[in-house]
Amino acid sequence: MLTRRSLVAGGLVLGSAGLLAACGNSQGSGSSSKGSGSSDSGGGAFPVTLKTAFGDVEVKERPQRVVALGWGDAETALALGVQPVGASDWIGFGGEGVGPWAKGMYDSAPTIIETLEPDFEAIASLTPDLILDVKSSGDSKRHDRLSQIATTVGIPEKAQNYLTSPKDQLRIIGKALGASDKADQLQKQLDDAFAKVAEDHGDWKDKSVTVATKTSEGWGAYVDGDTRLGFLEGLGFTPSKEIAARKPGESGFSVSISAEQLDSLDADLLVAFPIYIKTTEITGDKQWKQIPAVADGHAVVVDGDLSSAFSLGTVLAQKYALTVLPGKIEKALGA
Repeated sequence: MLTRRSLVAGGLVLGSAGLLAACGNSQGSGSSSKGSGSSDSGGGAFPVTLKTAFGDVEVKERPQRVVALGWGDAETALALGVQPVGASDWIGFGGEGVGPWAKGMYDSAPTIIETLEPDFEAIASLTPDLILDVKSSGDSKRHDRLSQIATTVGIPEKAQNYLTSPKDQLRIIGKALGASDKADQLQKQLDDAFAKVAEDHGDWKDKSVTVATKTSEGWGAYVDGDTRLGFLEGLGFTPSKEIAARKPGESGFSVSISAEQLDSLDADLLVAFPIYIKTTEITGDKQWKQIPAVADGHAVVVDGDLSSAFSLGTVLAQKYALTVLPGKIEKALGA
């Protein structure tokens, strides 16, 4: 059975203590020319109140020192023109903790904070005035501890474990940072890009799709609410009924699939990616090869930067994935 560490937020390599690069400090980048104190986006009147699973949270003034801890929260802030002084690197990119699509957006690298078990003292030493934990576990103890350090924006009202949608993540962080107009602009650009790809591939509409992963512990598939599945739905695909009928495990967004049940992954399109293993452990798997979609050439195995972007799901990552993944789908479906 796939463990929470393997599938939490569906990543590749979770942040590790070894990535605690103390590049950011009390002189961090929050006040730089591209930092939170200088955002020129509209919709930035303060105070603002955000509805979260922990109740209403008021951000009284425009944040000057932001720590971004949730899955993709730091990249979302960067897309809105704000440079966090501390950030969590969920994918394990190293360096500044962001994907290549966000390279060069920091003036000064942030302090990298551990993901599942953050160092609260390290966070406090950054003297943040706002903590973003928008796409996170929703654990009340974690939220309470962070709130003792600074105003903390947690998961949205009625959200679940790591199931904050990319759209909600962008909207909430935009409001918290006083950049709602910029967030709306970025969302429209992304929506238009998805619509264009979907329009150009009308034959994809309503075709079934499964998103699967394999780790050293076994196979899993993603269910409704997951970022990767949502990406493909944005292109016109419909989640596999076989997978949708299964009850999610502890993660809330995935189900375990035994090796004997791999045929249940079958769909008009099957997209898979490896976690902590080599790609060949999927492509060379004899049982994988026997799945009808794979045997018919209707499967795509993603890895590297594409897999990272597909999993992270930020507005910047999705834009990148839209330039690469559709071409691979075209080849798989012969269109």
